[in-house]
Amino acid sequence: MAVSSHISAIAGDAQVRWRIQRYFELSLFAMVVTGFVSLAGTGKLDTMSVMFVLTALGLRTFLFATGRSLTIPVKTTSRLTIAYILFYFFDLFFLSGSFIGPLVHLVLFIMVVKLFSVQTERDHAYLALIAFMMILASAVLTVDSFFLAAFALFLLLTVTTSITMDMRRSIKLSADAPSLHSLGGIGAGSSRLGTSVSFTAVVLVLSILAGAGGIFFVLPRYTSSYLNRFATQNTFASGFSNDVTLGEIGRIQQLDTVVMHVEFSPQSAVPANLKWRGVSLNHFDGKHWRNTTSGWAERTGADNQLDLRKPHLREVLPGAAQSALQPSEAVNYRIAVQPLGMNVVFILPVAYSIDAGSPREFDIDGNGSISLNDPTRLVRIYHGISRLESLSAEQKSDQNSDLPPRVNDQYLQLPRTLDPRIASLAEQYTAGENTFYEKAAAIERSLQSSYGYTLEMQAPPNGGDPLAYFLFQRKKGHCEYFASAMAIMLRTQGIPSRIVNGFRNGEYNDVSGRYIVRARDAHSWVEAYIPSYGWMTFDPTPATPSSGETGWSRVALYADAMRDFWNDWIINYDFSHQETLGQRSISQGRQYFETVRQWFRQKYQVALEQVRGLNLTVSQNPVAVGWRALGAVVLLAVLLSLGRIKRAVSNFLLTRRPSQAPRAAATIWYERMTRSLKRRGMEKIPQQTPQEFARAIQTPSLRKSVETFTTHYERARFGGSEEDAEKLPELFEEVEVAAKK
Repeated sequence: MAVSSHISAIAGDAQVRWRIQRYFELSLFAMVVTGFVSLAGTGKLDTMSVMFVLTALGLRTFLFATGRSLTIPVKTTSRLTIAYILFYFFDLFFLSGSFIGPLVHLVLFIMVVKLFSVQTERDHAYLALIAFMMILASAVLTVDSFFLAAFALFLLLTVTTSITMDMRRSIKLSADAPSLHSLGGIGAGSSRLGTSVSFTAVVLVLSILAGAGGIFFVLPRYTSSYLNRFATQNTFASGFSNDVTLGEIGRIQQLDTVVMHVEFSPQSAVPANLKWRGVSLNHFDGKHWRNTTSGWAERTGADNQLDLRKPHLREVLPGAAQSALQPSEAVNYRIAVQPLGMNVVFILPVAYSIDAGSPREFDIDGNGSISLNDPTRLVRIYHGISRLESLSAEQKSDQNSDLPPRVNDQYLQLPRTLDPRIASLAEQYTAGENTFYEKAAAIERSLQSSYGYTLEMQAPPNGGDPLAYFLFQRKKGHCEYFASAMAIMLRTQGIPSRIVNGFRNGEYNDVSGRYIVRARDAHSWVEAYIPSYGWMTFDPTPATPSSGETGWSRVALYADAMRDFWNDWIINYDFSHQETLGQRSISQGRQYFETVRQWFRQKYQVALEQVRGLNLTVSQNPVAVGWRALGAVVLLAVLLSLGRIKRAVSNFLLTRRPSQAPRAAATIWYERMTRSLKRRGMEKIPQQTPQEFARAIQTPSLRKSVETFTTHYERARFGGSEEDAEKLPELFEEVEVAAKK
């Protein structure tokens, strides 16, 4: 009997060891998977690396699911490591050409090798460290809300891995105990091990997140500029720089990346055709647009606003000659630009002022491009005030062609190898038009009606003139070709012009109440100088069809609203957000307090009326009210005693049929026996075992009956004997009879 019990204990202990080991391995593997998914979700890994690691993780998942094992021998691991060191230098100097890429590839290779060669505790620690490094790299490379979900899951898995790792260590160190039962009875509850560990981990993680969240919103902070090095996007930076190759905007239009969110004030009338002005370029050599103008720095005033109506900006910004802004004309908007490696400030012409929070310095070049060098933000948020562009009839018909010297010098340049047919075509389009505005409008209409729109990138054969190829051969292209053609055609007619790269329109998100401007909304247009007005916007690109909304589009709007909230209140949380949050909390707190106070007042009035009605009813019919009150008291007593009644009925049924649950029935009958003897002055103390209590009884006949009862009780209670349980009622009666003698 003792040998079989010991074997059962050992078997139970082995089962517990297996469960803990299995849970630990799965939790550690899930940590690695979560770390890699978080890193891959940043979009900074190359496709080959992602596919290689996903294949390895898929194979490892298959092995876990099927219970199989695949371990790379130590010699093979060493050979693979040596081979990869050689590949690392090849990757460094020939494939990636930078330090970061090969380093990431090396870490991923080590992770994959460790997954299939883990044997020691040190290997487990290496895997956990690699998973943590991937999460840390993800935090550096992204500011997206996807990281929050990945980090929360990683934190949960870290807690479960730590718990099971400590349990494994404790089991190995418990050499003094012959079985795991000495560790607090862990073997008895081995089937609930996973549930208990998971529940404990969830509670700990929720507590950590709750505490961290409170600290996070109480303490404002500023993001560090070192992240910008890793968050830059070369595509956007090249498309919105001072040197843009013809075709850059077309490449940006093929991306779906969110660039910025725009929110208009409720009092503002949203323009039908939004154009978010970014960079403007004045010099064209036939294939590249460049900015050759000098600029200066402008600092916001005491009100944190950058005034764009200053006299020296008259020849720089669109519509600078306009009159003062009327309140009814103001368009107020808020822009949050995503971290895409651009310092460009996008504005809606005609812009009057910009407010980016605390006093800051803006750079404005001679083309009117505005940039904000702010290392304390990844997501740049600023407010703007603009008005719609409009020319009066007098300004449209003004034939005054006197140009400011600066405008005349910088915005009439033509490429040296310009195809003469372009000037002839411009003369054809403007025939019969007299004023600058009329000529510009005529060229705009002609290009819109005579040419087609396409995003298919096609270079001219033999490296020829791209504008001549667009105008006279292909006769279709994207916005850059339309804008460049119009700007050059205007210059051949003596009209100063420049191109502008920015964004057009956007998608309205009714969930967040903001416009989503994506990379595909990138656009190029033309600004022509009208002497009586200033710089005026013209867009020669024909309208493009918009994509229809699908079910997934609706889901994407909710996801975008969540990311927008993440950027506002997580990434860009600062003192202004803290103040806003505090004001909202106070306002809503007062509102809730007033609501609760009114609710209690109403309930008090209702209760008071009911008491008054009850008093009248009692005085009119006291007997009926008394019976009702008694019934209510009895019903309440029954409801409060339901638990006891249920237990009493259950115990009664067990005492009548002890064989159905011998262990529970034995406990009930033994408690009855001890209570009966206690009433006769023989009380069992907690320190006594049942046998010791029986031997302590002085009366021989009673002692013999109690010893017999105790023997059958122990067999039923600890051995589950149904026969002994059936005898307990009869033996209890014998004890009762012996106690009365």
